[in-house]
Amino acid sequence: MDTSKPLTPASFHILLALADGDSYGYAIMQAVRQQSGGRVPLQTGSFYRHLGKLIDADLVTETDGPRTADPRRTSYYHLTPRGRRVLAAEQQRLADLLAVAAGLRAASRKGNL
Repeated sequence: MDTSKPLTPASFHILLALADGDSYGYAIMQAVRQQSGGRVPLQTGSFYRHLGKLIDADLVTETDGPRTADPRRTSYYHLTPRGRRVLAAEQQRLADLLAVAAGLRAASRKGNL
């Protein structure tokens, strides 16, 4: 994964879902659905492919997570310091794009475009 390029929507939302703390796969998928308003559909297979790329890029790491009574929930995922930096850079890139778009709309209303 080339972290100098914009993140895919799925990767961005996965990192965003982990920004508040460690979580397990299904909960991350649910968070992505919620925060994207369902616009970033992730099935189990595609989710784990995206997650694998994020792990390979050292943006996310796998951790044991808390001990629970549910033995199926063993793998939790954690946003690495590099992942936090990439997420912050992507958030800034998106904010900059929105500012440009707002400027274009304002210029268009004034008849400058």
